[in-house]
Amino acid sequence: MTTMINVEQLSKTFTLHNQGGIQLPVLDKVDLQVFAGQCTVLHGDSGSGKSTLLRTLYANYLPSSGAIYVRHQGEMLDLARASSHQLLSVRRDTMGYVSQFLRVIPRIATLHVVMQPLKERGIADKEAKDRAADLLQKLNIPERLWSLAPSTFSGGEQQRVNIARGFIQDYPILLLDEPTASLDQKNADVVVQLIKKALANNTAVVGIFHDAHVRDAVADQVFSVYSDTSHANDQTPSHIN
Repeated sequence: MTTMINVEQLSKTFTLHNQGGIQLPVLDKVDLQVFAGQCTVLHGDSGSGKSTLLRTLYANYLPSSGAIYVRHQGEMLDLARASSHQLLSVRRDTMGYVSQFLRVIPRIATLHVVMQPLKERGIADKEAKDRAADLLQKLNIPERLWSLAPSTFSGGEQQRVNIARGFIQDYPILLLDEPTASLDQKNADVVVQLIKKALANNTAVVGIFHDAHVRDAVADQVFSVYSDTSHANDQTPSHIN
């Protein structure tokens, strides 16, 4: 199996400057390996650090210590020590991220929001539009809404636009932070199929799924994240499919 992410002794402590500089440890010496074509589910209680770990993998948070090696352009790059230019390259070509919230420039049409990752890589307009339209149709976003800004949509519609944008490119690595949290069962099932298609294309997926149905449908291994840092993180294969 090809290792796509190798996390070594990763720790993250937040400093609460507005509360007298209190130190809040969240992650403590985490070791994790993520493989191509497999879905690793981050599991743990609310507040255990799952989202912090995911955001640190995407380099939204700088680790307090440790290393995050990501396979990028054939080599393992430590994101904890990467330059801004390298991080932008990783996000453009190697690692996609679907958060719980859609953050886009206001007044940009939905179709163009979804197309954007392809346009950044120089994909022709027609191909980008066709792929965006296909995903929006699969995710049950009516065509009459494609020319409107997604800021006018409901929460569930915005999340489906967010998912379409995240899945439009065949990233080698895909991070998913509760992608189905605001979706009905019909659209959650569409997301499951998108994840399975990505896995079949050898994408390495790391996700947080509070929906047990979705989690059980896609998980190859479950990685437990503990809020009590006296517990060691436990990476347990769980071949649920």
